[in-house]
Amino acid sequence: MFNVENYTDNKQNNYDSAIKQLKALLDGVEDRIANLANTAAFLNHFLDDINWVGFYLLKNKQLILGPFQGLPACVEIPLNRGVCGTAAANKETLRIANVHEFPGHIACDAASNSEIVIPIVKEKQLIGVLDIDSPVFDRFDKIDEENLEKIVQLLTVYL
Repeated sequence: MFNVENYTDNKQNNYDSAIKQLKALLDGVEDRIANLANTAAFLNHFLDDINWVGFYLLKNKQLILGPFQGLPACVEIPLNRGVCGTAAANKETLRIANVHEFPGHIACDAASNSEIVIPIVKEKQLIGVLDIDSPVFDRFDKIDEENLEKIVQLLTVYL
């Protein structure tokens, strides 16, 4: 019988371990692109049921594609457009169960059905976003959201 409590505990324990591993990977590295690239690769390996993970960085008042893992992606995303642009403009995490129902969704990969976007903010300034897509509807839950936000907070120290 599936036990939700055990699943939740195991998932949280996996995130706790992943955060420690990521910190060790980032420690001592001062290059922004290297840290973003390694974080994208790490998350791609760590997370199940995803088809794209990467970063969009703020440049000239729009989001520009940064390091990622997955199929080629949209290069430019205006603020307030799509899930990434909306999360960036509002500086708030968006966890979308069905991207096809999100107004103005930008479909870079037709296989994506759910998405989570976490803004990267340092000293109150938007740097960009972490974007993760999944072919599974409603892939991301509150545990993912809370822990991916912790990962972004950790990463921000190294940017």
